[in-house]
Amino acid sequence: MTDLDQPLPGHATLIIITGMSGAGKTIAVQSLEDLGFFCVDNLPPVLIPKFAELIEQSKGKIAKVALVIDLRGREFFTALSESLAYIKDESTIGFEILFLDATDSVLVQRYKESRRHHPLAPKGMPLDGIRLERQMLQELKNSATLCLDTSSMKPVQLKEKIVSRFSHLGKSTLSVNITSFGFKYGIPIDADLVFDVRFLPNPHYVDQLRPKTGQDNEVYDYVMKWPETQAFLTKLLDMLQFLIPQYRKEGKSQIIIGIGCTGGKHRSVAIAEYLGKMLGVSETESVAVSHRDSERDRH
Repeated sequence: MTDLDQPLPGHATLIIITGMSGAGKTIAVQSLEDLGFFCVDNLPPVLIPKFAELIEQSKGKIAKVALVIDLRGREFFTALSESLAYIKDESTIGFEILFLDATDSVLVQRYKESRRHHPLAPKGMPLDGIRLERQMLQELKNSATLCLDTSSMKPVQLKEKIVSRFSHLGKSTLSVNITSFGFKYGIPIDADLVFDVRFLPNPHYVDQLRPKTGQDNEVYDYVMKWPETQAFLTKLLDMLQFLIPQYRKEGKSQIIIGIGCTGGKHRSVAIAEYLGKMLGVSETESVAVSHRDSERDRH
C-alpha cells in the first residue's frame, strides 16, 4: 500500500476504480467527478493505453482521470495488468488502483435491497456470483494501492474517505448558487436555503426607482442605506460563512440560496448581488448569482 499522503507521480494522474460489485464504485466515481476528475465508467482495459495517449496529447487539459474497471467487461479484464504495465513503462502518467470491498453478507443484503442480479450470476443466487467475483479479483486486490472496506460505511462516509484521500489532486470547490425571486411567483423548488427580505424598505414605492431593478446603482444604494439592511446582512453573511464549510464537509457539491421579496425585482436582487460579491472572494467556493423574476412586469 502507498502512503495515503504521498502525491502520485507523473504529469497526469489516473485512478483505476475497481472492486466488488455493490461495494460503492458509483459513489466513488461521483465523488471524484465532484473533485474535477474526468471519469469514464466501464472502459475495457484493452483501451487504457490508447486513453493514456489521449491524456498525454491533451497537454494538461485532461490531467485528472478516473476509470471504472470491473467484471461487466470481464472478456477484456485479463488485459488490465498488461495495460497498466504499459502505462508504467511507456508514459508519464501516474496511476493508482482504488479497490472497494465489503463482506459477503453486506453485499448480499445490498443486492436484495436493490433487487438487481449479480453480473456473474444473472439467473442464480447473488452469493454464488459474489464468491466467484472475489476469487477472480483477488490478484488485483493484492496489487491495489488503496483498499477500502465499505461494509459499515454509509454513502456519505465513503464520499468523505474519497474526498479526503484525493482532494489534493483535484478541485474541492462547493458551487454556491444565489438566486433572487418574487414570493408572488412562488418559492424556487430547488432552493436549499430561503431568506425573506420583505421587511426591508421597498423601492417600489419610490417613483423614479420603480422601473429599475436591484442591479441598478440607484436601487442597490437605496436598499443598502438602511440600518436594518446592514444589520441583516451582517448576521446573514456570518451564518452563511459558518454553514457553507459545514455543507462542504458533509459532501455537498452544490448549494442553492434563495433571496425573496414581493416581486423579485428590487430588494431581493440587491441582496443577492451583495452576497455574490462577498461570498465570491473565497477561493474554496464557486459563486454564481441569478435573478429569476427581475424582468417580469418591467415598465
